[in-house]
Amino acid sequence: MEAVPHAVDPDRAAQHGNVVMRLLDELFPLVEGFYVDLHKNPELSHAEHRTASGVAEWLTRTGYEVHKGVGGTGVVGVLRNGPGPTVMLRADMDALPLQEKTGLPYASTTRAVDDGVEVPVMHACGHDAHTACLVGAADLLSETRDEWSGTVMIVAQPGEETLDGAQAMLADGLFDRFGRPDVILGQHLGPQPAGLISHRAGVILGAASSYRVRVYGEGGHASQPNTTVDPVLIAANIVTRLQGVVSREISPSEMAVLTVGRIQAGTKANIIPDEAYLEINTRALNDNVSAQLEAAIERVVRAEAAASGATREPDVERFQSAGVTFNDAQSTADVAAAHHAYFGDDYVIHLPDPSPATEDFSYFGLPDDPQPIPYVLWFVGATPHDVWEAAPGDTPYEKMGNVPSNHSPFFAPAREPTLRAGLAAITVAALSYLGHQDDGAPEALGAPAGTAFPGPAPEAPAYPYASTGDPVEPPSGAPFGASAPQGDPFADPLSDPLGPPPSGSPVTGPSVPHHEPNDAYDSAYLSSSWPAPEEDGARSTHDAGTDAVTGSRDEELRGEWGDDKVEESTLSADMAALLDEDDLPQGQRPPQGPPSGPSYGGPPPSGSDDDRPDSDRRI
Repeated sequence: MEAVPHAVDPDRAAQHGNVVMRLLDELFPLVEGFYVDLHKNPELSHAEHRTASGVAEWLTRTGYEVHKGVGGTGVVGVLRNGPGPTVMLRADMDALPLQEKTGLPYASTTRAVDDGVEVPVMHACGHDAHTACLVGAADLLSETRDEWSGTVMIVAQPGEETLDGAQAMLADGLFDRFGRPDVILGQHLGPQPAGLISHRAGVILGAASSYRVRVYGEGGHASQPNTTVDPVLIAANIVTRLQGVVSREISPSEMAVLTVGRIQAGTKANIIPDEAYLEINTRALNDNVSAQLEAAIERVVRAEAAASGATREPDVERFQSAGVTFNDAQSTADVAAAHHAYFGDDYVIHLPDPSPATEDFSYFGLPDDPQPIPYVLWFVGATPHDVWEAAPGDTPYEKMGNVPSNHSPFFAPAREPTLRAGLAAITVAALSYLGHQDDGAPEALGAPAGTAFPGPAPEAPAYPYASTGDPVEPPSGAPFGASAPQGDPFADPLSDPLGPPPSGSPVTGPSVPHHEPNDAYDSAYLSSSWPAPEEDGARSTHDAGTDAVTGSRDEELRGEWGDDKVEESTLSADMAALLDEDDLPQGQRPPQGPPSGPSYGGPPPSGSDDDRPDSDRRI
């Protein structure tokens, strides 16, 4: 595969980003308002009509060639700006069938019909932030066309939660109609502290598959089970038997998960039904393990039906699937280096392990193509700093398991620091490939010339993945033995959204000596709790523009937006009133304190009694 054309080295990308980001404060209130509107009005997979219209309207107003209805409700915007690479920026738009319990003033109360049943709907996975940052970055790039050269391709994708939206857009001729990108960039909110950027070359997200299973029996009266073949008993035996697949059939060196998430049978206690229905989900970090799990499901289901004397074969159908997200090693090093140069080392970390969560983002990379497209997906931390600090756990890894995370009804990102970090991250990443107009045609570069990416070496396993699924080992040296950064560990996130970062941060922890990188968790990211700082930390390479990106919002600008500019938003709504949380009555303010339970099922963050949401939002 030919190398992706590069236009600027990381330091120059950061310099261009510095110029571009000087417009961020002017644009940010509209991006924030769009985010709040999306959060308050979520839409389920493949029903993102209102969201897609807002994206299309925004892109049209800022000068993009816009196409709606791609792959259903997908939106594509193209901005051609001279010679150079085509850089695709992608975000997902759909929400989840979940009841929001954050207590936020802009919490969703939306309900919709899903599979014939009315359900609550919530943006519990951060797709509202992804979409808001996408259109914000598109706007910033459009307004600063004299700073770069190339083509920007904006893709707002439907149906990520159902893992079929990317394939739908590709099947609708995404690359045939709008051009094949040279590199694809995307980001996802995560449970890390708000504003922290996390990279990983190679496998960063796992593969997933979901299966429908229907077993058939012979129903009858509950008083005469001997005259029946009980499908409930068959289903129960299947559930029990499947619990041994991972522990007894998958190598202990591999990651694998097998979950029976749904089981339905019967109508009354005294009737043995004719059939039972199950839904099963699997997770793995390579396709070999995924295939092994699928074969085990098929074998166990059919064997249990036969063992109970079922006269009809069960049905087993895989209805949802996505492969691993495998970040191109060189492209990850390039983007991470640009992020290091722009944000500073304190704000960019290497993830020691992949996540078992799954995305369909990888399909855009055409993994089955002889010439797959390189892509990079990274995480943007979203947990409020006070919530992180108060979360149970002695290490950052333990804390991550005790803050409301994706798919939790209590998932409430720190709005401003998260959006500012995400908006800057995806814009700077795009600028690491888009050349400067004064440079003429982009030139191919070798190794990045900026700050070294303290993650895996570019010699990561070749696509599609390492045969064993083992995580890519980080190199020795910095950041594991680096000196501690200085600075306020958790400044007010609204006055300094991206930091300063904690001393002993996931990048450079003073208490963690250098170790041989033979353990993926033996990382400064998992060091003990971050100690208090002694003095202000060092500035990053974009000193002149840092305050424009991370400084407190100008009150006059916010007032002007609230009074005059709200009507300019692509979706008309009184966002200013929603965002003015200080004026909210008690019981309607968003929770400020830490969570006190696990990430996926714990209660909402709880501060003082005055700051807690109404009692009906507690558990």
